Amino acid sequence: MNKMASTKEIKEFKENGYFILHNFLTEDEVESMKEECKNLVEKMNPVEHYSSFHIEDHEHSERDEYFLTSSDKVRFFFEDGAFNNRGELVMPKHRSLNKIGHALHWLCPAFKKVTFSQKVKDLISSLGYEDPAVVQSLYIFKHPEVGGMVKAHQDSTFLHTDPPSVLGLWFPLEEVTLDNGCLKFVPGSHKGPLYERLKRNPKNEGPSLIMEGQKIEFEESQYVPCPVPKGSCVVIHGLVVHKSEKNLSSKPRPVYTFHVVEQKNTVYSPENWLQPTPEYSFPSFNSLA
Repeated sequence: MNKMASTKEIKEFKENGYFILHNFLTEDEVESMKEECKNLVEKMNPVEHYSSFHIEDHEHSERDEYFLTSSDKVRFFFEDGAFNNRGELVMPKHRSLNKIGHALHWLCPAFKKVTFSQKVKDLISSLGYEDPAVVQSLYIFKHPEVGGMVKAHQDSTFLHTDPPSVLGLWFPLEEVTLDNGCLKFVPGSHKGPLYERLKRNPKNEGPSLIMEGQKIEFEESQYVPCPVPKGSCVVIHGLVVHKSEKNLSSKPRPVYTFHVVEQKNTVYSPENWLQPTPEYSFPSFNSLA
């Protein structure tokens, strides 16, 4: 199925920094990813994966290694308050997770099949990418009443390239509404600066990660909510400012998302938190053709 972006959608992307493709995923693709995630959670022992990471918090040094070495692994990140001070879960396992990452696209068949599908390749190619590679993937749960807000950010803050090339594809696996934490964008903000950079600390002391730059500040009225049906694809420019609110509904908001960078004439920053390993290079769509 051809899913190349139309002239209208490319224009919208250039003007706003994001656009939506409806009915991008089939029902089978959605259900396969949800089922594979369910199996991952059922097999997971919480004690072995006790960790959490939030955009707001970068100074959890006792768990940094778990996070920083996850580029070629499937790792589990819990909601704040999921554990008591003895490291025991205080809520059911299936409701305790914030997200799973960062190599679902490579290690898990259902996610790999979608990520490297021909329709995804066609879409990315239509946006001008010549040698795109997937650098990370996430399953974000956003459980009812538990899933917290994600503050305003730019994806390039975390996955910087020179020149900027980060592209996010965001797939809702249930309907996304105003009540359960839809994305909110500041249209056109991708034409502005990169406000912050999250970097690995080159020093042997202090936090493993440091945030540099200026805080993002836009009026709430400048954010445009983006409710979308299940199976859609939201295409996100790496510099567009976006956020999501807490899930206040009784309905879950599971999402599969991954990020792509251009490799041709582009440098992936060695200061980024996420790095390839000697055994694992970020997989290129071209190498899998």
